[in-house]
Amino acid sequence: MKFWTGLLAVVLLLSGVGASQAVVRIADDRGGRIGTYVDKYQGLRSSGEYVIIDGLCASACTIVLGAVPHDKICVTSHANLGFHAAWDFGANGRAVTNPEATQMLYSMYPSPIRRWISQRGGLTPRMIFLKGKELQAMYKPCYMDAQASSPSSPQVAPNAPAISPAAAKASASH
Repeated sequence: MKFWTGLLAVVLLLSGVGASQAVVRIADDRGGRIGTYVDKYQGLRSSGEYVIIDGLCASACTIVLGAVPHDKICVTSHANLGFHAAWDFGANGRAVTNPEATQMLYSMYPSPIRRWISQRGGLTPRMIFLKGKELQAMYKPCYMDAQASSPSSPQVAPNAPAISPAAAKASASH
């Protein structure tokens, strides 16, 4: 019975997306350069694609929350958002917090996310995680856990691109 309910949810979700729109699944994305993610997600916003967060979306990956409309994002029970301050490479290659980039990043987030971050001390070098029921209270659940969480299958629908981790790290990384 649970399988059929899950299958029906997948069919209904994908049929609501429309034939011309793809579904993008984010999982195991540790972030990277802020600018790279701003560009990627502005393109995603323009495309009208639906975003499924189904695993780790940390650091600059979380920019998706401010770039893509709230009604185009859903989260599975495996979704895990990680937030921390933006940083640059300092002397001897050490990470140094970049206050301006951190403020810019913080301002990109929707109000409920900013409130949640503020209640936990703000964006600091220490990673804080938003997941589970707390996250699902802010974003609609995908109801696709059985289908979307397979680590060997990065795509939810045929021809749907997957968002993968950024390989490059440079200044103002997050």
